[in-house]
Amino acid sequence: MAELTVVGIYVAYWFPDFPAWLTSLIVLVSITAINLINVRLYGEAEFWFAIIKVLAVIGMIVLGLVLIVFGLGGEATGISNLWVHDGFFPHGMWGLLLSLVVVMFSFGGTELIGITAGEADDPKKSIPQAIRQVMWRILIFYIGALTVMMIIFPWNQVGMEGSPFVTIFSKLGIGSAANILNFVVLTAAISVYNSGIYSNGRMLYSLAEQGNAPKLFMKLGANKVPYVAILFSSACTLVVVAINYLIPEGAFMQVMAVATTAATITWVMIVLVHLKFRKAHAKDAAKLTFPAPFYPIANYVCVAFMAMIIFMMTQLDSMRMAVLVLPAWLIVLYAGFLIRKRVNARSAVAAE
Repeated sequence: MAELTVVGIYVAYWFPDFPAWLTSLIVLVSITAINLINVRLYGEAEFWFAIIKVLAVIGMIVLGLVLIVFGLGGEATGISNLWVHDGFFPHGMWGLLLSLVVVMFSFGGTELIGITAGEADDPKKSIPQAIRQVMWRILIFYIGALTVMMIIFPWNQVGMEGSPFVTIFSKLGIGSAANILNFVVLTAAISVYNSGIYSNGRMLYSLAEQGNAPKLFMKLGANKVPYVAILFSSACTLVVVAINYLIPEGAFMQVMAVATTAATITWVMIVLVHLKFRKAHAKDAAKLTFPAPFYPIANYVCVAFMAMIIFMMTQLDSMRMAVLVLPAWLIVLYAGFLIRKRVNARSAVAAE
């Protein structure tokens, strides 16, 4: 939903009068259709989305370094923007901690690597390889790009007029580069939505297999795609179309808050399940082909970090509501678990 929201913002860069909710709806229908056809088409689309992102970010970093060192039709920008405009930490350590909420939202989704194991040809080889590469890709494509961005443009003006990357090049008078980068961030947002619909469909299918979701989600089309699960996931994201229609100005922050709380739940559950997994296989720990480093200390550090993220969200007016709703949602989930457990127990008794 968050990605569908920003799609409208990026399209507004070219067509300011085009309704954001209509942009969201068009992308929703298009990506749903791609996911319904077959998994190969999804993979092909994701491949090209990724290529566009990678090439563009590398190009932006290289061009940014040229602007920093040599200038481009003007004076070199240098690196003074890192400490001018009220210093390196203008809002102190508290500002840094608050920024981690947005960081958490941005990196939410890296856990989807594990979900692809079900359809990978050789998961024992490909999944560890993908996980190891994530750290390097974060350092290059996130940290590297953001470092360049903060050097060539004042931090207190970035992000006020759409995508920070596009704003940078527009202000520097490089209009064509700004248009290209706007296209890139647009495809990046669509890519994340594409991955979300794919992973949601597979998770619902898996839950249905386990008996934790209606059997309806196990229905497969002729192309072996869980079409009911995909359509249900897509239908849920229709909510954001209504949100963009009703509150176009504050839609993104509201949806981002919900997405961030969801990400914290996901990671805490991953950590707890991993602790249970290692405990259950304690005797076979030496045989694990891809053990997590620093176990179990890293697990506890991760949970503590998630707790801090939730606390920092309560300090932001635009995100506090999502945190207040979180306990109610957990209660609903737990109630569903108890009901399912009771139904299964009765079924077992009846069978006997």
